[in-house]
Amino acid sequence: MLLIPAIDLKQGKCVRLLQGQEEEQTIYSDDPVSQALEFQKAGAQRLHLVDLDGAFRGRGENHETIGKIISALNIPVQVGGGIRTPEDVETKLKLGAASVIIGTMAVKNPEHFEQTLETHGGDSVLLGIDARNRRVAVEGWKEGTDLEDVEFAKLWKSKGVKRVIFTDIARDGMLSGPNLEALEDFTTRSGLNVTASGGVSSIEDLKNLRRLETSGVDQVIVGKAIYDGRINLKEALEC
Repeated sequence: MLLIPAIDLKQGKCVRLLQGQEEEQTIYSDDPVSQALEFQKAGAQRLHLVDLDGAFRGRGENHETIGKIISALNIPVQVGGGIRTPEDVETKLKLGAASVIIGTMAVKNPEHFEQTLETHGGDSVLLGIDARNRRVAVEGWKEGTDLEDVEFAKLWKSKGVKRVIFTDIARDGMLSGPNLEALEDFTTRSGLNVTASGGVSSIEDLKNLRRLETSGVDQVIVGKAIYDGRINLKEALEC
């Protein structure tokens, strides 16, 4: 299973939120480029990078910082947050992003998302599903929908999506452990490769997730647990 460390950017700083609430933030670093290099030095094979300003306001405010991070690293970087149009996708890919993560566009402008998939393919375009009680949320998690996560994923699988970044909003930033039951159900029923996100707090959680690898959960994103020292990234990557 591939362990992917996360950097969430807000006003050029590396932060973490509780359950995606903008007012519940902790600043972990004023230098996200150095943080990204630390992750690479520890052995990370990929970086998960989110523009929170873009996610909340629909426009990226960390364009320059994202470019600096990508340029500084020798590993692939997947970028999400505020990617609402095909032009946004082009901008991120031209910066050097290996892939982009799209959620809101797939709900609100499905024709644009389908166009993006056709242009760039399922390896470069990842579907971000942020679920609250198994229903898809959008606009930086502030807006709920009636879309059931599995059915939504299956719709886009039929149009070329290969991988879903599945975030359980209730677990994100809470260090309460991943929702293994929801992950297994989602992966088994959707038939997609899944990157798990939200709730990982320990090496034990990572071991539990590895049991789902045969179901299709073959990647995991870890953020707060690394920053809080609950997980040593180098050790976790080696075990």
